[in-house]
Amino acid sequence: MTTRNQPSPATRPAFWSDNIAGASPEIIEALAACSFGHARPYGADEATAAVERTFSELFERDVSVLLVPTGTAANALSLAALTPPWGSVLCHRDSHVNNDECGAPEFFTGGAKLVTVDGPAAKIDVDALRVAACTKVGDVHSVQPSCVTITQATEVGSLYSQDEIGAIGEACRSSGLRLHMDGSRFANALVALRCSPAEMTWKAGVDVLSFGATKNGVPAAEAIVSFDKTLARELAFRRKRAGHLFSKMRFLSAQIEAYLEDDLWLRNARHANAMTERLAQGLKRISCIEVQGEPQANIIFCRFPRALIEALLAEGFGLYHDRWGPGIVRLVTSFATTPEDVDQLLERARQIASESSL
Repeated sequence: MTTRNQPSPATRPAFWSDNIAGASPEIIEALAACSFGHARPYGADEATAAVERTFSELFERDVSVLLVPTGTAANALSLAALTPPWGSVLCHRDSHVNNDECGAPEFFTGGAKLVTVDGPAAKIDVDALRVAACTKVGDVHSVQPSCVTITQATEVGSLYSQDEIGAIGEACRSSGLRLHMDGSRFANALVALRCSPAEMTWKAGVDVLSFGATKNGVPAAEAIVSFDKTLARELAFRRKRAGHLFSKMRFLSAQIEAYLEDDLWLRNARHANAMTERLAQGLKRISCIEVQGEPQANIIFCRFPRALIEALLAEGFGLYHDRWGPGIVRLVTSFATTPEDVDQLLERARQIASESSL
């Protein structure tokens, strides 16, 4: 039975991930607007050309841009352009590429191997990278280190600083490796670090970026941004061969155009990060909850008593738990998370903890 302090489970907010949110109204409006009239197909339309110009302005240099509908496509196609079938992709063991792409990088590269490199907070340690980069180089019996991929922000919400990216970029250059950035939460990292897109990418040695958007208000569009334009031709053919070249490309372009216009992407990211900070400060005041580290972007990890997890789940709160260990809960906020959503979770958690003497 629902009481004043226990609204219907249907009204409970969810904190599973930022990809469960809907889309920014500005982007839906842009999609509706581009549905009228005619436009040249397969990316030959003006909207797609405008998006490429916008990215070049954003990154302060001439770049090539390929739009795709998913982050998996962006990551896998990027890595395929950087890695031969006998090569290896060096990544952190906790990276999205290693754990959550269902073999797409191996499939799109034609058999390249993912080789994990350790480091704290889901970030590659540059010294360990230097060792991995020269392991069995030239040995015909082994896959050859070919590129490195880093996730920004990482799957645990940590951030590579500009200095850390620069150090990895330098290690790649000295070893003849290319550097890819999986920027699924690129905007969240950018506003947290307060640097420019150029400073966080090509100025630090990044060759190709998967520019994330679907976790930050875009329904179905991502971008492969190549700072080495010699890769553009190969990426274009790989995108077509993989079935990711849209005939009505303007519908992808309209989403990205609206996403970048008037800094919507940055405003969305700042809001998501602020909601995680609000959540963290509230959780710290609940004695039975252990907040694990300070949030850097829009993800926070905590240890909850089992009874509290089960009670919140029973009431309809969306929590992602136990993947990282017993009682460990990951909470993620998005552009659509409201202060009321955060406060509702905090208030209910306090009540349950008090009533159950947790």
